[in-house]
Amino acid sequence: MFDIDFYMRHALTGTLERNENPVVYNIETTNACNMTCQMCPRTTLMTRPVETMEPGLFEKIINQMKPHNEHLWKKWVDFVKMTYAIYPNEMNENHFFLYIIPKVVQLHGYGDPLLDKNMGRYVKYLTDRGFDSYFSCNPANIDIDRTIEMFANGLTYIKYSVESVKDDMHKELRGSKSDFYKSYNNILDVMAIKKAMGLKTVIVITMLNLNREGQREEFQELQRLFETRDVYVYLKSEDTQWYRGDKHGTKSIHWSEPCKHPWMSMTIKSNGEVCQCMEDFNNAIVLGDTHTETLYDIWNGEKYEQLRRDHLELTPGIQCTENCDMELIGDGCLKKTAYI
Repeated sequence: MFDIDFYMRHALTGTLERNENPVVYNIETTNACNMTCQMCPRTTLMTRPVETMEPGLFEKIINQMKPHNEHLWKKWVDFVKMTYAIYPNEMNENHFFLYIIPKVVQLHGYGDPLLDKNMGRYVKYLTDRGFDSYFSCNPANIDIDRTIEMFANGLTYIKYSVESVKDDMHKELRGSKSDFYKSYNNILDVMAIKKAMGLKTVIVITMLNLNREGQREEFQELQRLFETRDVYVYLKSEDTQWYRGDKHGTKSIHWSEPCKHPWMSMTIKSNGEVCQCMEDFNNAIVLGDTHTETLYDIWNGEKYEQLRRDHLELTPGIQCTENCDMELIGDGCLKKTAYI
């Protein structure tokens, strides 16, 4: 989720006046992963310990959150149609960002949620409290029993990442554990079970646009493989292009606009730390600890205020200014005095 009220107000007036109550963008329940993806900083740069969040802490966090109300969501839908001319029945990366990401609690970060044995329990906890839920994962890691549990417990969206329709390329990009044929057959099995049981989880299939030769043709083949099936398929722009040193551009609204995360969303990592955003792979900027502090106190604390100043003042030597593809607010988009 992110604060759609702030997002609209900022877009329409330019203000950075934020809401006092935080909105949680994502909860990384685990940073465990068995893949070695070429495009992920986790593969070579992540040095923090592998940890999995305790259920008690997860539930404590959720108990401090609220889903968007229907009236606000209707205003958001009207805003998206008016501002971006993107409509509810589309299927592309900007539709996904504008219609799905704002309303779901994301349950991934720098790990694969399929490796967290508590995921079914977490999905149910969210569903029972009126939240939509979503995570992205590697289909080679699918466990059918756990998948049925998550779907039956109300998982709203699940995204399976398929980077190539050629097994050798799939392994080259994501590592030896990422077998294309196993991934594809696992997805087909899940789809068959979903249909037989009448489950409602939306299955999303993505391929990252890594600016590689033959990418467009492979994506078209991926679309063909799923064209008669009940899935949401799209080509996704690469998020962390700085990592591979290949700045080939983006078609993503999210990555084309200045970063608003310090004012509109909160990221919580597997050890309970609140960090600058979902891209902070090593918890470089820690803003609070959910074990000992409330989300409200963290969001309104001095460390968060300093992060907002850093974005306006383009403070050198931090990950936001050194290792991120997003433009910062301080790059001239707004006057620095408007950040309060």
